[in-house]
Amino acid sequence: MKQAPINIKNKRASHDYEFIDTYTAGMVLTGTEIKSIRQGKASLVDTYCFFDKRELWVKNMHIAQYMYGTYNNHAATRDRKLLLNRKELNKLQRDALNPGYTIVPVRLFLNEKGLAKLVIALAKGKKEYDKRQTLKENDDKREMARMFKQ
Repeated sequence: MKQAPINIKNKRASHDYEFIDTYTAGMVLTGTEIKSIRQGKASLVDTYCFFDKRELWVKNMHIAQYMYGTYNNHAATRDRKLLLNRKELNKLQRDALNPGYTIVPVRLFLNEKGLAKLVIALAKGKKEYDKRQTLKENDDKREMARMFKQ
């Protein structure tokens, strides 16, 4: 039985940040965590990435506890290690030190092999007027598409 593809997005990130560069990272998960993700019970709201001892971690990512999990169940918002190669980690760590830059999770998905992947982005915070400009452009695009459909 084929299930629907898992594609969990962080919609708030594209509103608050301008993405400079994106990377696809693997994650170190426990068995009950991957089972919950396959059920679509994860959230990227208020998540961010940080470096600890040259390793990249994601914080505040909520993965609901697995319903059939026993005493082996995981903590819902524990820190999870991200897997990237050393060259990518060094570049991200160097770029994230610049003022105004941060690393935010953008999307969580399952690849063809069934492995959970997290798309992260090096991002620069938007100013309030940039946010309004983005909203205005999106409204204009929607209006144009509506006019051409008629």
